[in-house]
Amino acid sequence: MKRKTDVLDFLKHHGQHHLIRHFHVLAKEQQREFVQNITALDIELALKLMDKFSRDEGASGEERIEPAPVIALPNAEEERHRVKAARNAGNTLLDEGRVAVLIVAGGQGSRLGFEGPKGTYSISPIRNKTLFQLFAEQIRARVKRYGKTIPLVVMTSIENHADTTAFFAAHDYFGLGKKNVLFFPQQMLPAVTPEGKFLLSGQTNLFSNPDGHGGSLKGLHESGILGNLMAMGITELYYAQVDNPLVKICDPVFLGHHCLAGAEVSTKVVRRRTVEERVGVYLKRNGKEAIVEYSDLAAEHMSALDEKGEILYWAGNTAIHIFSLPFVRRINEHGFSLPYHRARKKNALPHHSGRTQDVEVWKFETFVFDAIPLAKHACAMEIAREEEFAPVKNKTGEDSSQTARKAMISLHRKWVERTGVRIDPEVAVEISPLAAVDEEEFLEKTPVQERYIDTDIYIGD
Repeated sequence: MKRKTDVLDFLKHHGQHHLIRHFHVLAKEQQREFVQNITALDIELALKLMDKFSRDEGASGEERIEPAPVIALPNAEEERHRVKAARNAGNTLLDEGRVAVLIVAGGQGSRLGFEGPKGTYSISPIRNKTLFQLFAEQIRARVKRYGKTIPLVVMTSIENHADTTAFFAAHDYFGLGKKNVLFFPQQMLPAVTPEGKFLLSGQTNLFSNPDGHGGSLKGLHESGILGNLMAMGITELYYAQVDNPLVKICDPVFLGHHCLAGAEVSTKVVRRRTVEERVGVYLKRNGKEAIVEYSDLAAEHMSALDEKGEILYWAGNTAIHIFSLPFVRRINEHGFSLPYHRARKKNALPHHSGRTQDVEVWKFETFVFDAIPLAKHACAMEIAREEEFAPVKNKTGEDSSQTARKAMISLHRKWVERTGVRIDPEVAVEISPLAAVDEEEFLEKTPVQERYIDTDIYIGD
């Protein structure tokens, strides 16, 4: 549907007469832009989703909810042996060059009071390294250790694609090599009113929204990057979102558990702090392992306690996953398999009077964790929150840059103190991933020493 007549016929057939009237008052160049912008969107999918959710209104079914099996933090000798076996299996995957990394980075830093892609936000406590630099340095460290290329794939958005690619170019791809850093923009879907009408955003665009983090698996396929990675012999994709500076990229233990379980999807989870914590929950739904958003889980399950008085559904989602690439290909082979969700929002949109007005819109999006129930086998592994999970979502307070920096300092302080060093409580500590990607590597490289430090410490490569 690339020609003007095709677009207008489609809009007429689906009752979008307001858009046709708008088209005819545009100048010729604007009409051309209008047609181009509409054909770049999957408006047919949006209308199908509109019809589906209209018919499903009020539909509900009983769900069987139960705890899911999770590989807990090791605290016994047998469990430590299991970790060793997993690490060996993960090391083999990395030794064989079978792992790539996907960072989902479509967001802007506006909630942090920062203008620009969130990945370009400076976060490390001493050197002010950006989120992108910290991830890239971890990958460089793994490449150096295993001697194999680890491609970095970055999902951007229409809004930040140009800025993100320019940022990597300006920093010489942080030493990864231009050919080893791949980008694709997240797809957009037009929103609709409850009556099924598309809305304008400016003179030549429809009001649209990103198709959700689940769209990363669709975009990976449609961009051709999935096929290219598989042609390189890569079988596993290490997935993380850009806002967590503590992500342990290409963690061999996690890769190994994924491999030994024969999993197509694996997830890292943390223990929920309280029953009120707003985090998705890893559980079993109708016999299938799944993650359910806190807003979609019944209050009785969110607040359920076990016989010891502890949270029954304790496994909180961290948005750290591993996906088998053959599985990603399978869920794209006959149309994208992940379900779409509807979000009802009020948006201030321009009115023909020249003023803005609040309009209810339906937005459609996919969640990447909805791939879990589609997998033949899934795996979940518990991690320590203080070591691997400090998302940067808010300008102040909980899950802010302040709490993330504090977590980074606390983690690196612990590594240094394990060598016998005493550190003043006010001192900041930062360890470059190029010096050590985890405590184990740091202790291997650093001799035991008894001394006292009262100034900020940066340990680089």
